[in-house]
Amino acid sequence: MREKLNEYHITLLVYMIQSAVMFFSLPRLLAENFGTNGWLALLIGSAVATLNIYLISLVYRFGQRRSVFAILEQSFSRIVLVPFYLALATLCAMFGSMALKQYILLFQTVSFPATNPTVFQFLCDILVFLLLRKGIYNISKVATVFYYLTFWMFFTIPYFFDEFRWVRLTPFLFQGGTNQFTDWLELYVAFLGYELSIFLIPYVSEKTRFITAVYRGNFLLTVVYLGSSFICLGFFSFQQVSQLNNPLIDLLAYIELPFVERIENLLFALFIFKIIITTTMYSWVAVETLQRVFTKASGTRISFLVMLGAYLFAYYPEVLPEVDIWLRDLGYMQMCVGFGLPLLLLLCLLLQRIFHKEETPNA
Repeated sequence: MREKLNEYHITLLVYMIQSAVMFFSLPRLLAENFGTNGWLALLIGSAVATLNIYLISLVYRFGQRRSVFAILEQSFSRIVLVPFYLALATLCAMFGSMALKQYILLFQTVSFPATNPTVFQFLCDILVFLLLRKGIYNISKVATVFYYLTFWMFFTIPYFFDEFRWVRLTPFLFQGGTNQFTDWLELYVAFLGYELSIFLIPYVSEKTRFITAVYRGNFLLTVVYLGSSFICLGFFSFQQVSQLNNPLIDLLAYIELPFVERIENLLFALFIFKIIITTTMYSWVAVETLQRVFTKASGTRISFLVMLGAYLFAYYPEVLPEVDIWLRDLGYMQMCVGFGLPLLLLLCLLLQRIFHKEETPNA
């Protein structure tokens, strides 16, 4: 009997998938796009993510814990599904590789300008490939270990209380920003990752409170986003945050320890664990999807091809602004998958129920 995912591991796994490099530039994005007290926009973004998770819960409930692929393959022919599977796998692999490339280029800028990003990307992709070979159960356990290696950084927030000033937040709401629809879409990219939980359904036991765990993961991310953004906007002035590329990295630079110089480099380096889990999970979805297309190929071979394709794709963009554009556009497409896939599955389940009722009297 195969091991099932634990509720605790699911919570931490969802949190680790969601938090990516955008975390460090999030306060600037909030200030630029939403103006004063822009951190409140995070509550709206989290609420929308919660609504999406609710759609996933309906699929989980009415689908009777069947996988995404089982539901789709009962409603559509293989001719229709193969192009869809290929597009979905490509999108997930590209998004995961771009998230990793964004971190590598930022790490190069902050800490090691002479580091070759191509070599660093290659080493990280090898680690992702090794995790893919171990399967989702071991990935979730590794994510739990990585969580404890990184989450303690959140408790450095009290260090900045002495320089925190309430007056820097101002009593005005959403003034000074652009407040356009695309700004909300750009913010929502920071919450992506929870949508992959729909692919975990067949790996969860009946007794596990699966949807509750996903809600908790999103809530944990929201608390971290709110706490860090709130402190950053109160530590710097609104104008300063708007001008800093990565305010949280600059914030970490204010931490001084007698035995470590430039502690922000060490803390930022630990963030690679979060990115590895994000890239691994998007690559895992790509592998799971491609296995429905190439049924006779082994999982190891498909994992190798996915990582090879991801590496070659990430090799193309060479500068951080270009990667940011790629990641933003891929994030928009991933949003469509996040909302569109549960709605499509619910439609399939509804039609399957209708046709089943029509066939029952004739049986």
